[in-house]
Amino acid sequence: MDDDMEVIESVTEDEPEDDDLTAQTVLLAMEEAWLNEKFAPEILPHQSDLVDCMFQQITHMEDNMKRLEKGDLRLMVHRMELDRIKFVVSSYLRARLEKIEKYTVHILAQETKRPREECYLTPAELQFAKEFLANIEVLFRKAVLQYMPGPFQAFEVNKLLVKPNMHAYVFLRANQKIEGIVLPGSLDQEVNFEPGSQHIIQYSAVANLVKSGAVQLI
Repeated sequence: MDDDMEVIESVTEDEPEDDDLTAQTVLLAMEEAWLNEKFAPEILPHQSDLVDCMFQQITHMEDNMKRLEKGDLRLMVHRMELDRIKFVVSSYLRARLEKIEKYTVHILAQETKRPREECYLTPAELQFAKEFLANIEVLFRKAVLQYMPGPFQAFEVNKLLVKPNMHAYVFLRANQKIEGIVLPGSLDQEVNFEPGSQHIIQYSAVANLVKSGAVQLI
């Protein structure tokens, strides 16, 4: 990956060398955010800063491609790396939308309890969730409730509540030394993680560690 990024960024020769490291670092962070979102049962705090940086990188790379002559080998390398970046970003956003659609009521209920600066959803995702729930209500009223007896025609949103399975097992790698992780279902049984060690454990035991970056889902 590093070699590809160095080739890509060297298209513009007057660009500082630090930009190569920045592009590689942001892409790695984006890939980690994608894997966490993919494997975590709940929706995680949004990484809009990373997504915005990746969109800027995509634009930058597409501009560089326009400067290359047709048949230039760097053009093929550039296109392959660009496609990979687009895949990671789109997969990350798609994973979040799928969770919003599946756990709409639960996610909206949780968002109302959080301060604005600690919300998990972006403004666009929040708007999408509200509109999605409103569309479900319209569908239920037209396709189901209108054919029910009067007392049963009320739309009860809580009956659509689906919660993520926080007790699902996840596979992770520890990014640092972590001590005293209490195993779910036990009162005093604890485990310690060493840097680089890999574990299978219930998500509820490490949910906060995932969000803080102390562990990486894989």
